[in-house]
Amino acid sequence: MTSKRVNWMFFTMIITHIIVALLFSFFGRLFPIGIIGNLLLGQAVIMVPALLFLLFSRSGTAPAAPQYAPNGMPAAPQPGRAGMFRRVKVSTLLMTALCTVLIMPLVTVLNALSLFFTDNALVAIEGDVLNVPFPVMFFLMGMFGPFCEEFVFRGLIYGSYANAGSAAGAGPESAGSSAVRRSGWGPILLSAVTFGLMHMNFNQAVYAFGIGIFLAFLVEAAGSLWTSVFCHMLFNSFQVLMMYLSKALLGDAYAESVGKAAQEMTSVQLQAGLAVYLIIASVTTPIAVCCMIWIAKNEGRQERMRVLFQRQNGSAAVQPPQMPIDRQQAPRTPVTGQPPRAEYLLTTPLIVAIVLCLGYMSLQWILFL
Repeated sequence: MTSKRVNWMFFTMIITHIIVALLFSFFGRLFPIGIIGNLLLGQAVIMVPALLFLLFSRSGTAPAAPQYAPNGMPAAPQPGRAGMFRRVKVSTLLMTALCTVLIMPLVTVLNALSLFFTDNALVAIEGDVLNVPFPVMFFLMGMFGPFCEEFVFRGLIYGSYANAGSAAGAGPESAGSSAVRRSGWGPILLSAVTFGLMHMNFNQAVYAFGIGIFLAFLVEAAGSLWTSVFCHMLFNSFQVLMMYLSKALLGDAYAESVGKAAQEMTSVQLQAGLAVYLIIASVTTPIAVCCMIWIAKNEGRQERMRVLFQRQNGSAAVQPPQMPIDRQQAPRTPVTGQPPRAEYLLTTPLIVAIVLCLGYMSLQWILFL
């Protein structure tokens, strides 16, 4: 899909979420669906629009144009294409598991930072979650949810942004393109923003944004969506497992005691916990980055990662000397015979969707102060 179509898809998701939330605020008492229904409905809000847009984007008559790397050669397949579930080595998955463990302290830091101005969203639903049998919640929150979210946000959204970014560096007209379109960080940051905002609360939006950046880099390092799916599943599954294990050890009063402790936590206690995890994260996060570099080498993706980081340095990095400078020498698409056209990642539908998300979350935050 093009970046413009992906942005319309995200806009549709946000509108759908707001409409569903408003309907349940008025009629939720008449038609209670419980925590299971809420989780399934939340995934449906992102999956149904995504599948519909994907279906209609493939129904066009013209085949997708090939993407080009900054040196003018065909780029490696992006995660938004059919090869996004490329097989990876077992050693890559094992290193991904280590990466997941190492990144957890940083996620805890981001979560703690958000708690200075908002409540913990997971604690708010923990009592409802623990009333459901463990296998059901382990599947829904630990397996099904992460797969759907990775397919949409790293597969379709990030993959499409990355493809648009590759095309932006393919022809001479890209010399005057915007920094967001030109930079390798643009697709990563925008996909992380959409991932964070889709949670529709400030608490999860903050740490989901950080996780989204990490998962996008993980996809690029391995060249496959399986690594981000695996990482996301491990992260969520660990949270679910810890909730049920704590309940088993502390008894039925666990959920109530956690909620009470969260409400009574002072700023001093929060600052102390933040300081501890900040020290831990300062050690584990660089190691996680080293693990990601190892994954790139293990999957033969060092050059791709190098190009990704070079793009942020400006147009000189995007257009190395060996790139064709003559318009007639530039790579051309098989459909139109013209050089690939650069795409803007930040379009009106995405801007409107971001504003709607921030407005909705702000209203929610004010009402529940």
